[in-house]
Amino acid sequence: IDPLYLLADAAQPYALELLERTASTTRVQQAVELSLAPAFLLVGIGSLMNVMMARLVWLAGRIERICVNSTSPTPDYLSRLPFEVEVEWLSKRRRLARLAIKFSTGAAVVISVVIALLFVSAFVETNLALLVTILWVLTIGLLIAGLVYFLREALLAAESPRETP
Repeated sequence: IDPLYLLADAAQPYALELLERTASTTRVQQAVELSLAPAFLLVGIGSLMNVMMARLVWLAGRIERICVNSTSPTPDYLSRLPFEVEVEWLSKRRRLARLAIKFSTGAAVVISVVIALLFVSAFVETNLALLVTILWVLTIGLLIAGLVYFLREALLAAESPRETP
């Protein structure tokens, strides 16, 4: 007797049970309804990350232009600040922008897991409510951390670097 045949024969009742559970339109509809709020949150996080990435790209480009300009015999522009001061200020902003993106990415990953668990919970007997709740709170915590770092970067951007006497 082929072991795969025995395995397939043993799995058949479970496969039929899973098929019957997933065929329920009501359960699928409830899973979709439950996952709408996290899906909208995921879209919002993606929009925020788009803004954060645009700032990070601008900062990286600015640092590169300053570095190239500082070594050129004929600079494209003259900065009102010493090279080191401006690069240090931009580097601090870049570090904050990176942290904001990292925490926001973490929030996006965790909320994606929440969405997956909400769909799975419609088809399994195990109660996943506590796990979903913990992950939802973790998502919000990561999002808040990302927004705090983004706020710090924006406040640093609003203050121009000062030349040290």
